[in-house]
Amino acid sequence: MKQGNAFSAIGLSMLSGLMLTLGWPDWSYTIALFFAWIPLLWVIEQYPPTFGLLRFPAITLFTWNIGTTWWLWNSTGFGAVAAIIINTCLMCLPWWGYITLRKRMNQWQSLLGLIAFWLCFEWVHLNWSISWPWLTLGNGLSPIAPLIQWYAYTGVAGGSLLIWVMNMLSFQFLLAQQKRKLIQVGIFSASIFLLLAFVGWMNYLSQWNPGKETTKENIVVVQPNIDPYQKFESLTTAQQIEKLVSISSSKIDSNTSLLVWPETAMSAVDWQDNIPVNPYYQPVFQLLQQYPNLQLVSGIETFKRYGTTAATATARKSAEGIYYDAFNAAVQLQTKKDSQSMVAIQQPVFYNKSKLVPGVESLPSFLRFMAPVFEQFGGSTGGYGVSDTPVVFRHPLYQQNAAPIICYESIYGEYVSDYVKRGANLLTIMTNDGWWENTDGHKQHLQYAKLRAIETRRWVARAANTGISAFINPTGTIVQQLGWDQAGALQQNIYTSNELSFYVQHGDYIFKIAVACSVFLLLISLRKRSKYVRRKQTA
Repeated sequence: MKQGNAFSAIGLSMLSGLMLTLGWPDWSYTIALFFAWIPLLWVIEQYPPTFGLLRFPAITLFTWNIGTTWWLWNSTGFGAVAAIIINTCLMCLPWWGYITLRKRMNQWQSLLGLIAFWLCFEWVHLNWSISWPWLTLGNGLSPIAPLIQWYAYTGVAGGSLLIWVMNMLSFQFLLAQQKRKLIQVGIFSASIFLLLAFVGWMNYLSQWNPGKETTKENIVVVQPNIDPYQKFESLTTAQQIEKLVSISSSKIDSNTSLLVWPETAMSAVDWQDNIPVNPYYQPVFQLLQQYPNLQLVSGIETFKRYGTTAATATARKSAEGIYYDAFNAAVQLQTKKDSQSMVAIQQPVFYNKSKLVPGVESLPSFLRFMAPVFEQFGGSTGGYGVSDTPVVFRHPLYQQNAAPIICYESIYGEYVSDYVKRGANLLTIMTNDGWWENTDGHKQHLQYAKLRAIETRRWVARAANTGISAFINPTGTIVQQLGWDQAGALQQNIYTSNELSFYVQHGDYIFKIAVACSVFLLLISLRKRSKYVRRKQTA
């Protein structure tokens, strides 16, 4: 096929993209991920390693991005096109590295380099200013939670590594069959069997032990089902609060220790120090006074004043010349009985969303030089403000320490594990997936929450404005859920634990090893290239 049909190569490249799409949540063909890269690898193998070969990975990756994230269009057409094109281009970088290695190294070295480069790319895409790790390969195994309990040791990086190794071994098996090399066929068959046996053994060792859990808590999550596109046209701010309080009252009781509302549920935008006296929120405080042991964790939109000096890089400037930050935040509200048994409102505790959606909630750092331009047009100089570190919401009466995770943040495994290191024994996810309407977006987002439960061995209480709200136990099993486009609440007794999983203790160590391997391979490649240039110059 070196001189073969270009249409066949394009078709095989598209086939890889379609297999990646079919293997992604919520298509339920997860097994396709373990063979999805083979058609593309086959195509690359048939051509000499030139830069032009990148057109084939680009076709695969473009197909995959469209097939899995097309639903972004429902929120923003421009944003969807930009995300798909930019992500496709970025995903081509590991393949560029692979093609470059093929010029100077043997096939096995190049394939191992491709795995290292891909994992390195996923780690960078988790941590830089335009982070969009939605398609981290390890996320794709979320539908088969019972078979990936070993994520408690590896995180999603282990899933990405497994998918790549399975693809590589299967690809080598097919090549050996084509060349009728029976010994190699046997070796690769045995390798695949041993790999699956090892993964099964790891899964057995990783089973969750409920006996390590300590205290039991009664938790309620609320799903108000308010259309984000008609948030203030359909209901006033007061009516929204009334609806949240009414749904909550129907489910909580004297045993309930925690109530969770979704992202931006409290939307009477105000300064953070004004929240206790805001008239819209008085029904909330009245509810809390009825249940003195109850803690509310809710999404909220707030401002914070700084005066005439910009205290942060994200500070905005008002018409009066006052600098302030706007926050997509979470708030902890609760009451406390004083010595005279009077119920008093405690000072709110805030956490400001730190993992912001690029282009929607934040201006990437390398575009900060354009901040004055954005400011002149009434925009933000840097997007929403953020908290420097995760904040754990601690209950004053119970051993209940909640991690306030806001929407997009729930796809960051190591970031979520930082909450657990700081004492969180419960993950509360507040989200609003209604922007994408009834598409695959909110289903994928729910699936990813299962991975955070496995990695940290913590219960997840997920409150989603329009759905899907859910309780997920530490094995990644959805115990209860409230479907799309429904209003209501869920109540669940959960057990908390202070045990730290291996992943929580060590984080994304597989990604970091891959980064080191990538640097090592690039240095070797550059050394070989320089030797080749010197030989050519002296010839």
